[in-house]
Amino acid sequence: MTTVVRSKSDVDIQNWPGIAFVPAGTKAKIAAPVADFLFRRAVGTLPLRARFADGSVIGGGGPESPVLHIVRPADLAARVGQSGLIGFGEAYMAGDWDAEDLTAVLEVFATRMATLIPKSLQRLRGLYVPKPPRAERNTTDNTRSNISRHYDLSNDLFELFLDETMTYSSALFASGGTREDGEPLAEAQRRKIDRLLDRARVEEGSRVLEIGTGWGELAIRAAARGATVRSVTLSTEQQELASKRIADAGYSERVQVDLLDYRMVDGNYDAVVSVEMIEAVGHEYWGEYFRTIDRVLAPGGRVAIQAITMPHDRMLATRNTYTWVHKYIFPGGFLPSLRAIDEVTENHTTLRVRERLSMGDHYARTLRRWDEEFAARHAETAQLGFDRTFDRMWHFYLCYSEAGFRSGYLDVQQIVLDRRGDR
Repeated sequence: MTTVVRSKSDVDIQNWPGIAFVPAGTKAKIAAPVADFLFRRAVGTLPLRARFADGSVIGGGGPESPVLHIVRPADLAARVGQSGLIGFGEAYMAGDWDAEDLTAVLEVFATRMATLIPKSLQRLRGLYVPKPPRAERNTTDNTRSNISRHYDLSNDLFELFLDETMTYSSALFASGGTREDGEPLAEAQRRKIDRLLDRARVEEGSRVLEIGTGWGELAIRAAARGATVRSVTLSTEQQELASKRIADAGYSERVQVDLLDYRMVDGNYDAVVSVEMIEAVGHEYWGEYFRTIDRVLAPGGRVAIQAITMPHDRMLATRNTYTWVHKYIFPGGFLPSLRAIDEVTENHTTLRVRERLSMGDHYARTLRRWDEEFAARHAETAQLGFDRTFDRMWHFYLCYSEAGFRSGYLDVQQIVLDRRGDR
């Protein structure tokens, strides 16, 4: 049994017992000094600095480098010793460390992710790093619960930081991902959607299947082209708001939103579109995901998906790892590599990849917009019942994601597929 002690932070014990208490059992006591040594060793080689509460500073960065403020070093070491990178994120949630520019700090770590731990210790990864709980595997029994833990938090919460289109995926900016020119986010989101619909050849009379409804913007824009749309989701909150938005836009007769697992879809469709849904499928079910698309795609049809990807070697190294993102943000999720998508479609379907567009810089920019908007609405998140620890968790999630794209560790791709043999 893990021993814990009350943290010196102001974390609510009832809402966040795993954050309010610091591990103090045998594992934490033994591992904390090792974690502290490895942390200091890593920081000493990285272009950043760590400033401790006693005024001491370590790090390989200069005066302009990002700075971590280590508020409670012993608690940080205990959490990391107990839970590795999960503990690092939990320490931020508890306020054991902080940073003025969290994205910049996390980008430094993301750039060196594969080499932060010495190779000699990486061989022990399987013995130390926690495995994903079986209860979070995306079986037909579990998936609804996994999805609801994120997307059913509150429509009001997502409305606070998303733009008017309520689109929760990477935008596509006219000027490219790295240039800040003030383009409204809603315009960039509609451009992204329209490009997917164009590549899927959605037009008047098209029968469209959307796997992963979001809050309805893609279905609305497809219906505006004269298509009929069946959209499936496992989020009751999304189904409710998407249906209202579709009705308000005047397309209820063209769009059907079903609370349904993608594996249960029937019918035939001229176009299948799926935006950042494959990340929630789980690597064990990628074959089933693409076989389902293959099964319902009509002859001559096209598929357009938007997928967050990671390098293939890192995907292989981490596919059985339980992470902070799994625990607090997306249970059951896992990012594919481009090679994995190629191999799964080649080996399990008649589909083939025809086209790709890399948009990683655009996602970094999208996430920065979301984080800035979220930070400006803290008073309203409190009114919705979300406390300071939740705010720090969400800020960490958005900055962690932005850092992944800025470092190049993550990418997002629009991928077009059709059936081999179709002309």
